[in-house]
Parts: sequence; structure tokens; C-alpha cells
Amino acid sequence: MQTITVRGIQMRVLIEGAGAPLLFVHGHPFDHAMWAPQLAAFVGHYQVIAPDLRGYGKSDVQPGMVLLDELALDLAVLLDELGLTQVTLIGLSMGGQIALEFARLFPQRVKRLVLCATSAKAETPASYQKRIVVSEVLAAHGMAAYCAEALPNFFSAQTFSTRPDIVETVRQMILKTPKLGAAATNRGRAERRDHTAILPTLTMPSLIIVGAVDVFTPVTESQYMLERLPNAEMHVIAGVGHLPNLEAATEFNAILTRFLVETAMN
Repeated sequence: MQTITVRGIQMRVLIEGAGAPLLFVHGHPFDHAMWAPQLAAFVGHYQVIAPDLRGYGKSDVQPGMVLLDELALDLAVLLDELGLTQVTLIGLSMGGQIALEFARLFPQRVKRLVLCATSAKAETPASYQKRIVVSEVLAAHGMAAYCAEALPNFFSAQTFSTRPDIVETVRQMILKTPKLGAAATNRGRAERRDHTAILPTLTMPSLIIVGAVDVFTPVTESQYMLERLPNAEMHVIAGVGHLPNLEAATEFNAILTRFLVETAMN
């Protein structure tokens, strides 16, 4: 891991390998380690870049509210610091929302876009209010109660009952997340814009991956993006939930590999 100064914070970033750069953007409330199966699989053929976002992992925490715009700007400055003008951008859940925000702001810097278990829509009034409440609870009480309640929902029932290794890895990642960082970004997500209007403008090759039984971002959310992105394909992975890259790492990696190879010359 390297430490890079990005817009006033110290950001911890894993940078390994050589070749075309792949930028992996983690979800909430995780850190770069949620991409471990992908980083191991692709480092031999690509340059893999996986930051701990502002407020997560071992990067600096900014209390209060952190908008997705800020996180997208962090990524742009990170790429500047690395001397990279264009990357394949891969985001899951919140990471996918950040990827869409980055693509809105810097479409010329996105060679290929990979959206996993995510949604392009803004919050509904009910989900907006829920994010506010959860943010307040996280800031006041920390990650333990949130983890106990939310952990099963990240997985399919089958994964949760038969893959204790993955479940424990995710549990520990959540518990180590700084509470004020998680609260600040969750509060900022409540304010996120609806990206529906920009989807038709994103002409780069795009890949959508979703778990068939994802309760946070159902398949219908991915279908919604597929119908509006002009150069996209979608893959639904059977029997998995909100973390297909961990629950079905082999299949996920195969889908991503094929996409990268087939679009290499675009």
C-alpha cells in the first residue's frame, strides 16, 4: 500500500502490476480489500489500483458529510498523481455510484465502465430519510450494531449459511471501518443525484454485473441501466446477493476477463 496526498487527505492505495490500468472502487462500508479476489486475478496482466476511499480503511477521515462528487474528484486527483489520463473504472454498490459520478464529470477519462450491484437512481423520500437516520446511528454508536443488522443482507441466504469464511471477512472489514467516515459518506449518499439522464451519453463499453438475489440493488436496477447505456452488456450471477465479486469470484472474474479482452481495442 502507498500513501498519496489527495485533496488535503492522506489516501492509502494499493498499486500493483503493469499494463492497462484498472481502477477498483469499493462499496460501503468496506475498503480496498473487498476486491481481493480480483486484485489477485488481474495483477499479472494489468496495473491494478485499489484505494481506500476518503473515510474508509486507512485513509484519512473527513467527518460531517462527504458527497459522491468529492469522492469522484478524489479519484481524478489520484489518477493525476499517478500520471494516468484514462482507466477502466470498476465500482460496486456505492463504488458504482461514484463511478457514474466520475463518468459524468470526466467521461474522457473512462476507457471502460464496469458497474456492479449498483443503481443510477437518486434516493426516494423514504430511503433518503433512512440514510439520514443510519448516518446518525453510525456516528453515535459505531459499526457493531449496524454490522449485526446489515451483514446477512449483503449475501444470498446460501452464501451466508455455507461460506463462513467470506461472511467473516466482510464482518471484520465492516467492524474496522471508521464510524465517522462511514457516517459522513452515507449522509452524502442521501444527496446523490439521479444519473438517469447521463446514461445515454456514456458511450464507452460498459459492463453491468448483478447478483440474482441482491436485496439492496435488485436486478431491475441493472436492467434499468442496461436499457439506457448505449454500449452495455449485463450479466446476472445466479445464487448470489450484493457482493458477487466475493460470493462468486471465479464467475465474476471470468465475466470481467472476457469483457476486458473483447473491448481491449476500443
